[in-house]
Amino acid sequence: MASPTAPAVKPTACLALSDGTIFYGRGFGASGETVAELVFNTAMTGYQEIMTDPSYAGQVVTFTFPHVGNVGVTPEDDETTTPSAAGMVVKWDPTEPSNWRATGDLTGWMTRIGRIGIGGIDTRRLTRAIRQQGAPHVALAHDPAGNFDIEKLVAKARAWKGLVGLDLAKEVTCAQSYRWDEHRWAWPGGYTRRQAAGLRVVAIDYGAKRNILRCLASAGCEVTVLPASATADDVLALNPEGVFLSNGPGDPAATGDYAVPMIRGVLARDLPLFGICLGHQMLALALGATTVKMNHGHHGANHPVKDLTTGKVEITSMNHGFTVDSQTLPKGVSQTHVSLFDGSNCGIAVDGKPVFSVQYHPEASPGPQDSYYLFQRFAAAMQARRIA
Repeated sequence: MASPTAPAVKPTACLALSDGTIFYGRGFGASGETVAELVFNTAMTGYQEIMTDPSYAGQVVTFTFPHVGNVGVTPEDDETTTPSAAGMVVKWDPTEPSNWRATGDLTGWMTRIGRIGIGGIDTRRLTRAIRQQGAPHVALAHDPAGNFDIEKLVAKARAWKGLVGLDLAKEVTCAQSYRWDEHRWAWPGGYTRRQAAGLRVVAIDYGAKRNILRCLASAGCEVTVLPASATADDVLALNPEGVFLSNGPGDPAATGDYAVPMIRGVLARDLPLFGICLGHQMLALALGATTVKMNHGHHGANHPVKDLTTGKVEITSMNHGFTVDSQTLPKGVSQTHVSLFDGSNCGIAVDGKPVFSVQYHPEASPGPQDSYYLFQRFAAAMQARRIA
């Protein structure tokens, strides 16, 4: 792909792809450089939740929806306490916020969290390139003075090793265990907290989104969160009635080096187990399946998934660049959900046991709530075990 000619007006940001293609634009947010994988997200809402989703660690996100910044930002919508996505690419410069919940604007927020944004980009062209060639390695730079060493930026993009073989869960997980009791946001009270005792759940944090934990609490769970490095002994010492495996970034095979033994130890105790995204992939690895890197992954809030157990189609939120190879699922493990975009695996279950997982995000944030029933299914499995 040929490199476009630099515009007459001096740009303040540029995006250099590893194949030498350069996109010039207007920078916003933090100044500096970052190197990452480039993906696109088709969601029409939730840019703040996307940027703070730990699953996007090591990735720059191109937003296909042009109106970014219009609802501003609020601390209530952060999915984690620390920044996650490496940068943001948008078609139009961020607009001024117009929303009653906003406490700040996107540009100022990006500056505070140290993340680079670039506007004025032909995101349609960029998205087509990602779909055709796969998620490229890129260098994103923002310099208010407009000084860029293009050759060095391209060289940095080419030198970056990428996500294959990279364990990022250890970089985004919590430092120590903690309890979670906050419910999902609801009008008019906003977030409320769980008061009564509930079903004891241990959630393993591979990069957990806050709204997943909120959904667990709202489904009747009393949640204790443990770091990604937790062992089976650490989990079982808390006497859980169920174990949850969270979402997260990076290569599941790399994280699986220490996560798989823990999961197998929990499976041996016959506890209800529920996994989402990276947690889904990790469960599959623990059961004997394999995972593979996708061409450009699934990132958006409009992905149709068919539940093979009911025949129903759900519109789901997705964010993953690796997938479970359904051809490697062992005997006794069934494929429960598939993507209607490309037929890739989106869910598994252990036959005859309350052990299941999905590739997509039933908690949304952003996205539809068609799949919230999965949290209730998990709670029902624990409740059934309690009264058995």
